[in-house]
Amino acid sequence: MLNVKNINQYYGGSHILRDVSLSANLGKVTVVLGRNGVGKTTLLKSLMGLVPIKNGSIEFEGKDIHKATPYERARAGIGFVPQGREIFARLTVEENLRMGLASQAGGTPIPTELYELFPVLKQMLGRRGGDLSGGQQQQLAIARALAAKPKLLVLDEPTEGIQPSIIKDIGRVIRMLADRGDMAILLVEQYYDFAEELADDYVVMERGAVIAAGLGQNMEAEGVRKLVAI
Repeated sequence: MLNVKNINQYYGGSHILRDVSLSANLGKVTVVLGRNGVGKTTLLKSLMGLVPIKNGSIEFEGKDIHKATPYERARAGIGFVPQGREIFARLTVEENLRMGLASQAGGTPIPTELYELFPVLKQMLGRRGGDLSGGQQQQLAIARALAAKPKLLVLDEPTEGIQPSIIKDIGRVIRMLADRGDMAILLVEQYYDFAEELADDYVVMERGAVIAAGLGQNMEAEGVRKLVAI
């Protein structure tokens, strides 16, 4: 579904991503771990076309998309949940969900499945996004990304600042989406236990490079916890 090969990215003279390669496959959760400042968010922004790469390739469904605009990537089937959620605080929950349909044809309805995944949103359709709790905003951000029925869902630290009960709900939804088999999920996460529980495959980054990768079931045996410990 997604194949990233040897991408490099620079901010000014700083070399941020160094020959990063990874893949995300249908029906699988691929987790990217690493300490703060190792380039995880820059990697996701590069995948979404929000920052340019210097070289390397980003293939989605067999097509190189590294020159595609963020809008074109979204329309191709990539959904993105950014760090910090970035919902529209002054828009209602329903209006936020409709923003997730911006890349679709006019008049596309909000999928009713979103309310099954996140029942709290149906109760709050008329409430402004900024009035929701942090956990509810994160559920809204994920639902907004799912509105267009992406083939690849990219999440940047969805557990950040979220209460434990909501973290469990989000984990349940991520696992269920992957198990359906029609979506690939790429998850950047610092919370090791959450990542290990969900990971089918893992990648560890340090100083902009991939230093370890493997099967999620082997994370503990391969010492991944120590690699990402602060």
